[in-house]
Order: sequence, then C-alpha cells, then structure tokens
Amino acid sequence: MGRSVLMKVPFLYLIFAVLVASILLHISPTSAQNSPGDFLAAHNKARRAVGVGRMRWNNKVAKYARDYGNKIKGGCDFKHSGGPYGENLAFGRPDITGTRSVQLWVDEKKKYNCKKNECIGGFEECGHYTQLVWSRSVRLGCARVVCNGNKGTIVICNYDPPGNVRGQRPYKCPNILANSLDKFLHYNE
Repeated sequence: MGRSVLMKVPFLYLIFAVLVASILLHISPTSAQNSPGDFLAAHNKARRAVGVGRMRWNNKVAKYARDYGNKIKGGCDFKHSGGPYGENLAFGRPDITGTRSVQLWVDEKKKYNCKKNECIGGFEECGHYTQLVWSRSVRLGCARVVCNGNKGTIVICNYDPPGNVRGQRPYKCPNILANSLDKFLHYNE
C-alpha cells in the first residue's frame, strides 16, 4: 500500500509539470512588451540617452491612440490620424510588439544630424526618432491593434504636445568636445 502512494506522487508532479508547460506555451510572448510601462521605458531610455526629461503616460492620449487604432484596423489602413497630437506609427506582422516598434523609431537616430537639425535623406528618414525625443513632448499614449483578418499589426504612439515643429530642435545638441574634455579632466576623481 505504501508503494502505490509513492508511485502516485511522481505521477502528480508529472501532470503538474505538463499543465504548467502547456499554460506557458499558450501565453503570448509579446504581451509583456505592450504595456504602458513597456512603452514608457523604451521611450524614456532613448530620451535619457540625449539628456531629455522623462515622459509620463497619459490615459487621454492613450485613449485617442486606441480609438484611432480601432477605427483603422478593419481595413488595416496605415495612415496618420491628422489629430491634435504628434504621432508615430509602425506596421508589422501580427506579433510585432510595442517595444520593438519604439526600437525601430530609435534606430532612426543614425539618420539625424543634430548639428544641422536635419534628417539625412529627408524628414521621412528620422521624423519618428525626433518626435520620440522631442523635449517638449511630455505626455505619451500608445496602442497596439491587430488588423482584421490578422493581416498585420499597427502600433500607434501619440505625443502631447506634438513635436517636429519646423525651425525648432528636438533637444539641445550635446557639445561633444566639452563632454570629452570634462570626462578627461575628471577621469581620476
């Protein structure tokens, strides 16, 4: 009798392990990269890199992004809303995440010439990046919608107040020579 109880315990552990594994396989691997905190962290990391203040999540701005996303997902219409906020859009396969979309916009940094305040190759080459790091844009709201028929996913981030104002800079360009000299002078401190 003692032996049959011992045989049941490992069997129960096996069932439990299989159950946990199947649950983990069905959890979307991307769900953890689409929360407001994830969007904010990705934005604020890029902003910190150029000395720009943090953004804050704004539910009103997020609702605008979500409502617009729900409006365009039927036809998977990848176009700007023309609304009152600055706006970045990304389109990808159904599993593209919010954080991956933000990284695509951050990758445009290499096309931005801070000294000349221009995008190498035209505004389309780095306008997402400049909006993302626009120092006066302080409120953020984003949404991710899967198009009907699983045709793709649109990620929308809205910025308040809007950036990319003609004739203005997104942020103050760092003085590379002064920063290098400062690091050199304070190296041994």
